Amino acid sequence: MADRVTIPVPQEGDVLYDIQEKIFPDHQAKPGDRALVMMHTVPYEGSVGLVNLLTSTRLARKGFALTVVLYGPGVLLGSGSRGWPAVGKEGFPGALAVNGQLKIIMNEGSKVYACRFAMGMLYGHREEDMIPGIKPFHPLDVLDSLLDNWKAGALVLNTWTL
Repeated sequence: MADRVTIPVPQEGDVLYDIQEKIFPDHQAKPGDRALVMMHTVPYEGSVGLVNLLTSTRLARKGFALTVVLYGPGVLLGSGSRGWPAVGKEGFPGALAVNGQLKIIMNEGSKVYACRFAMGMLYGHREEDMIPGIKPFHPLDVLDSLLDNWKAGALVLNTWTL
């Protein structure tokens, strides 16, 4: 039988990785630069929605004029009626992280839109059921938001989960 190797167990606060090295330049937006993040994702079926909202927040903080478009199942990210045991209450820590990140994005000056077709036809949400500040839009605006940003030379991120 081989000898067992023992090493100290990492302790809280120990740094196990090189957190100083950054490979790519820290690019910042130039005046007028835009970013569009299209989110067609099933909320809470994984980390994709929250990670993309964190990425969106970072884009805005780098100076991009940010627009987030929620469509398809992504409109569920913008539900303003979530919570347990009451609306706005976290049934467990982090349960409303997506709602909180959307509020941060809007409070810092970015725009968030949600597709009316997905809200109504797919999920039965009224416009009033969305987080205040999210602007509902016509389903034809899904493509037109992409075209508008493409023509402006914007950075466009499309995220899909099914």
